[in-house]
Amino acid sequence: MTKNTDSQEIEENWKKVMSFFEQSVGKKPSDLKAVLFLIGLQELGEGPQHFTKEQKQDLIHIATCKVLSQGGYYTLLGKDEEGWPHWELVNKLPPFDLFSQETLLKHYVIQYFKTEIGLHI
Repeated sequence: MTKNTDSQEIEENWKKVMSFFEQSVGKKPSDLKAVLFLIGLQELGEGPQHFTKEQKQDLIHIATCKVLSQGGYYTLLGKDEEGWPHWELVNKLPPFDLFSQETLLKHYVIQYFKTEIGLHI
């Protein structure tokens, strides 16, 4: 498979993830960051509540670490006394331009939905 074909497949599967959100929640997330935020909420495992701006950024970080852990980049260290997961970088990410970084994240978000949510893509 060529890099272009990989990108096409990722974009097709990304549309399926967006469709899943639209069907289950009633609306599509606006972008990758919004999807990562929702994954962070899922990983935190707490019901709806008000989060500070810093906590929202932490949720996106949790999600990023979780999805990249599938590629062996992060490992879960455990949860703190408040139940927030903490991750450790175990394999350095290669340098990417912004587009390649987003494509990599989308790839692992798609994998997350396949393995953790059971979405058939």
